[in-house]
Amino acid sequence: MIEYIKGSLAALTPTAVTVETGSGIGFRLNITLPTFSTLEGQSEAMLYVHEAIRDDAWVLYGFATERERELFRSLIGVSGVGAATAVIILSSLQGDELAAVIAGGDVKKLKSIKGIGTKTAERIIVDLRDKIKGVSETLFTQIAARTDAYDEALGALQMLGFDRRQSEKVLTAIFDKEPAIKVEAAIRRALSMM
Repeated sequence: MIEYIKGSLAALTPTAVTVETGSGIGFRLNITLPTFSTLEGQSEAMLYVHEAIRDDAWVLYGFATERERELFRSLIGVSGVGAATAVIILSSLQGDELAAVIAGGDVKKLKSIKGIGTKTAERIIVDLRDKIKGVSETLFTQIAARTDAYDEALGALQMLGFDRRQSEKVLTAIFDKEPAIKVEAAIRRALSMM
């Protein structure tokens, strides 16, 4: 079983990456948007791998963090959630935000993701609520507050004409450094960084 792949980036798209290892072999891995954002602008990469070996294909999934891979594996363990759906979920809700949504039983937020209906959202919550590690009630409250402030700041930056992807990167850096920052302060700081 492959634990991780490390090498130079031969190709990168928002959904896949090709990593060439020292042996001259290029591995194509399906990735999430958070992993794409992490790899963008890099020449080297180390990705944690999940292998899906079927009769007709050998598919690799790459993740920038072990936590993201753990969440992916938890999601595909839920009946009715395949690898493609898990990638979409992880591209829509990142790491602790997804854990907080599951811990908080937020069916509405899960349903807002393409391809997730009410029954699937409920099944994800029921199956994973006790399995998701590292989310306390305090973290859930912090993430809910951060998400609202982050979303409001992102909307404001887009209304000012800034690119969504660039705005997301800058805001993520700001909120990672100072999770309790107010919306206005986050916008001011983002404007000075763009």
